[in-house]
Amino acid sequence: MSTLITNATLITRDAQDTVIPDGGGALAFEGALITDVGSAAELEARYPEAERIDARGRLVMPGLINTHMHYYSTFARGIDFGSRPATTFGEVLSGLWWRLDKMLTLEDVYYSAVGPMIDCVRNGVTTVIDHHASPSSVRDSLLVIAKAAQRIGIRSNLCYEVSDRDGEEVAKAGIAENAAFVRSCQQANDDMLRGLMGVHAQMTISQPTMDALVAEAESLGVGYHIHAAEGIEDVVNSLGTYGRRVIERLSDNGILNERSIVVHCVQVLDEEIELLAHSGVAVINNPESNMSNAVGASPVLKMLAAGVLVGMGTDGYCTDMTESLRGVHALVKHEARIPSVGWAEPPRMLFENNRTIINRLLVNGHTGVLEPGAYADLIIVDYEAPTPVSAKTINSHILFGVMGRSVATTIINGRIVMRERELVDIDEEKIMAVSREQAARLWSRI
Repeated sequence: MSTLITNATLITRDAQDTVIPDGGGALAFEGALITDVGSAAELEARYPEAERIDARGRLVMPGLINTHMHYYSTFARGIDFGSRPATTFGEVLSGLWWRLDKMLTLEDVYYSAVGPMIDCVRNGVTTVIDHHASPSSVRDSLLVIAKAAQRIGIRSNLCYEVSDRDGEEVAKAGIAENAAFVRSCQQANDDMLRGLMGVHAQMTISQPTMDALVAEAESLGVGYHIHAAEGIEDVVNSLGTYGRRVIERLSDNGILNERSIVVHCVQVLDEEIELLAHSGVAVINNPESNMSNAVGASPVLKMLAAGVLVGMGTDGYCTDMTESLRGVHALVKHEARIPSVGWAEPPRMLFENNRTIINRLLVNGHTGVLEPGAYADLIIVDYEAPTPVSAKTINSHILFGVMGRSVATTIINGRIVMRERELVDIDEEKIMAVSREQAARLWSRI
C-alpha cells in the first residue's frame, strides 16, 4: 500500500532543484522506494486510497547523510582518565582514543553504536558511513554494529580500522574482519548494509600490512576508508619512513580511487590536491573535529576548486549534520578572512557531494534525493519560514534556521523510524539506561 505525504513544502534536491513551497507539494512511496513526487492536488487525486501523512506545511526533504562517523567515540562523553591534558594531536590519539578503543568488548561495541544511531535518527540522519576500532574485540565487531543498525533501521556502511599499533596479529584480524563483513554484505545484496576496507592512517600501517589489505580489498572489489594527513604527525611519519607525503604514499599503493574515502586532508600541498582530484577519490571534511583537535583547517575551497569531491562528516564529534554545515560555513570564512566566500560550497558538500559519495557505494538503488525510484529516505522538519522559501533561498533557510532537533519525522527505506518525535518500536529509555551502565563498567576498567 502506498503512503502519501501531503501538504509539504517539498525540497527535492533533484536535477532541477525542484522546490514546491507553501505546503503545496506531496510525495508518495511504497515499500522502500519513492513512487511519485509533485503537487499536493495532483497526488491526492492520484492516490485516494493511500495512507496519509499530513506534513502541515513543514519542510519535507531527503534524509541527511554523514560520510564519516565513529560510533564508539560516544562512550568517551564525560570520560576522565586523570592524566595531564594533551598538548598535541598525537597525545589525543594515544591518551584518549587508543586507550578507549582497546578496552571495548563486543557488548560495549553494541551499546556505543546503538545510542548514537538513535541520536542520528532524531537529527534526521538516515545514512552513516562509520569507521570502527576495538583491538581487543575485533572479530564480529562489524556484525555487532550491523545488528544495532538493523535494530534502529539506519542505512549503514561499516568498516574496521586496520592498524599495526596493536601488533601484527591484530592487524591481520582487522583485515579478516573487514573481508568477512564485506562478503556477508555482498551475499545479502541489501543496500541497507554495505562495507569498505577500513584503515586507520598510513602512519600506523607498515608496508607488509598495506600490501595485505590492498590485496584483500582488490579481491573483494571494494574501496578504502582511511584517515589521511589529519595531523602533522601523519606527514612526518610518511616522509621520514617512506620519503613520500601522505597522499603520495596512498596513491603509490592504489588507495586513491572512486570507491574510496580519505578523511580530513588537512596537511596537504597543492600537488597532493592534484593527485586527489585526478584519482576521483572522495575527501571528507570534519570541521568541528579538526578545530577541537587543533590540527588546522582543511583547504576545502581549494580542493573543491581543483575538482576534488569533498563531502562532510562529523568524525564522532556529534550526530547533527546541520552543525557540521554551519561549522564548514564559518571555518572557511575564518580561514580565508573573506566574508563573501563559503556560501555555495558547504551546501554542495552536504546535499550534493555526500549523496554522490554514498551512491557510489550502493549497488541496487540511490538515495539523497526525492524522486521516483530513489530510496524513501526522507525527513519532515519543523520550520516556520520567516521569508519566502524557493530553490534560491532554501540553503540559507537550512543554514540559519534548521537544527537537527528540528526534525519531527524520519523515514528510512520506506520505514517510519520516528513519527512526530516518537521513536517507533524502539525503547530509547531502556537502551540508554543500559548504555550508561555499560559505559560505567568500561570506564572502571581503564
